[in-house]
Amino acid sequence: MDSITQAALGASLAGAVAGKTLGRSVLLTGAVLGTLPDLDVVIDYGTAVANFTQHRGFSHSLFILAPLAVVLAWLLWRWKPQLSFQRWLALTGLILITHPLLDSFTTYGTQLFWPIGPPVAISSIFIIDPLYTLPLLAGCLFFLARPPAKSAVIAGLAISTLYLGWSLIAQQIITQRVQPVLAEAGLDDPDLLVQPMPFNTLLWRATALQGDQRVEIVTGFLDGDTPLNLEYFPRRTDLQEAVSDLPEAQRLEWFTRGFLAYDQVGDRIMATDIRLGIPGAHPFTFVLATRNGSGIDPTASFRTPRPDVNTEALGLLWSRMTGETPVLCLASLSSPAPGQRC
Repeated sequence: MDSITQAALGASLAGAVAGKTLGRSVLLTGAVLGTLPDLDVVIDYGTAVANFTQHRGFSHSLFILAPLAVVLAWLLWRWKPQLSFQRWLALTGLILITHPLLDSFTTYGTQLFWPIGPPVAISSIFIIDPLYTLPLLAGCLFFLARPPAKSAVIAGLAISTLYLGWSLIAQQIITQRVQPVLAEAGLDDPDLLVQPMPFNTLLWRATALQGDQRVEIVTGFLDGDTPLNLEYFPRRTDLQEAVSDLPEAQRLEWFTRGFLAYDQVGDRIMATDIRLGIPGAHPFTFVLATRNGSGIDPTASFRTPRPDVNTEALGLLWSRMTGETPVLCLASLSSPAPGQRC
């Protein structure tokens, strides 16, 4: 999740555990601890793919954070002994462990069990979701205004947790909605990713991969009886095979679970993470190799410039979420004319 959300979660947990003893200052301590695991972004691992796939790695590992919580609890106890070591340990442990657990509900990929096992990506909540964050912020603001309002931060935590639970239920409902339609279209056993569209859990995007087919579906809870619209995108399996022996291509395939789109622009072969963002505005595209006359030349991967945000598209996403726009063409982020299919 975004840094504001993680800071709000950390502050809320700190207020719930130690607010009555330490007062307002504990919220700042919790906010700092809540953002601590994300400091790995300052590390340069040498290439763009390495930086992308190592983020949320060791710094989000339960094997690292659990002992770190003990060390930090001891240091904080020596600093402020009015709170017992056990309470400090509860504070540091809850904050450090919930950070990667919350991240694992997003789509990016959190390596909870680094250095073993694949990234965990439940994909039930968008990386920024105001309905999750606002209850946490409201509880913290109430605490600051009237300390030690422990019940306020606990209420914020309860509401946010219930919302997170709703996201899992919503994801299952949407999954059951799209699977029969995909089967009718000939995708009987696709690799399927169902995740919310930006900033909400009412409108969802399903991405299905099978063979040389990629299908995208946008559907939501306010669609009424509107039939599902299947939008087809090409898959350059020839380019995938061309770079399949490259370590960085293999690393990307592992990290994204194969949800990549390959393309060639000029002599550059590129891979795009199609899980993140939306078609036309995927933020992570990497150049992996260049093509010469007889084959390919591997290159140290680098990331292409991030696409500009289309501000008009935000309004279109809102109208699609509310059901005002029944069909949204992801390829162009436009509403098709009546009778026209994407």
